[in-house]
Amino acid sequence: MSSILNNTSATNALKTLRSINTQLGKTQEQISTGLKINSAKDGAAFFSIATTMRSDIKSLDTVNSLLGIGAAKVDTAAVGTEDAIDTTQKIKDLLVSAKEGSADKTLIQTQITQLQAQLVTTAKASSYNGVNMLYKGATGAGAGVQNVTASITRDSSNNFGTTSISIDSAQTLLIDGATAANGILSKDRTGANSNNYSIAGGSNNITLTAATTDAQLSDMLEAVDGALKDMTKSSSTLGSVANRIESSGEFAKKLKSNLEAGVSKLVDTDMEEASAKLSALQTQQQLAVQALSIANSNSQNILSLFR
Repeated sequence: MSSILNNTSATNALKTLRSINTQLGKTQEQISTGLKINSAKDGAAFFSIATTMRSDIKSLDTVNSLLGIGAAKVDTAAVGTEDAIDTTQKIKDLLVSAKEGSADKTLIQTQITQLQAQLVTTAKASSYNGVNMLYKGATGAGAGVQNVTASITRDSSNNFGTTSISIDSAQTLLIDGATAANGILSKDRTGANSNNYSIAGGSNNITLTAATTDAQLSDMLEAVDGALKDMTKSSSTLGSVANRIESSGEFAKKLKSNLEAGVSKLVDTDMEEASAKLSALQTQQQLAVQALSIANSNSQNILSLFR
């Protein structure tokens, strides 16, 4: 039955054309944006996961920056410690030379005094962004425990968190102006002959005079050797922390790369598939337009019945 009030064929053809146009518009949007999941309406679950992962990717960028700052702090302390080791070794060499009977101890002390001043300068200068892990003045809190953000975490409930690398400046402090006993160089060390000596920045710094005895020299050498051992240990600690920070940085980069790949798999458009789908939809659109045109012409054919 044909009707001029209701063209069922045209209505069906129009529905088909609208459906095709909707799919075509969505496919074109996916191609132009490169995203198959561009908003929550495209897939709420995937969009939520991708949003969370993007947030973590940005956090990892921040972590990498913080690791860079932490590495700089540790590297600065490590350079200062290495320089202090070299300077202290020179003091040790001078003390050994003072053991020679004809040595001018007063002249040797002149050189030692300069080296002691250099040790203080090195410790004070080993500061990065206001953080000094080698020197503490008579006032002030000092560097204390330095926490370096190492990575991000998510628990089974998807709660966000961070992990840190910690290093206590109490393990690396060379000179403590407030409590000399806390500094590797400023602390008093008691030798086998019961003489107490500090290396630099303390109250009993090594001082040679013409009257300095061999027993005193022996205790001075013992104090210097003890300081060298402690600084070597401190240098190893700083090196271990530096290696861990470097490893954490490499891991953060790999984790970021994996997260970016994961987001891509969730929301990125498969361009080959989208291209093929676009071609198919364009063909379907043309056929649907023709079908609608044919359906619309049916009502005109009814006129021939009344001629």
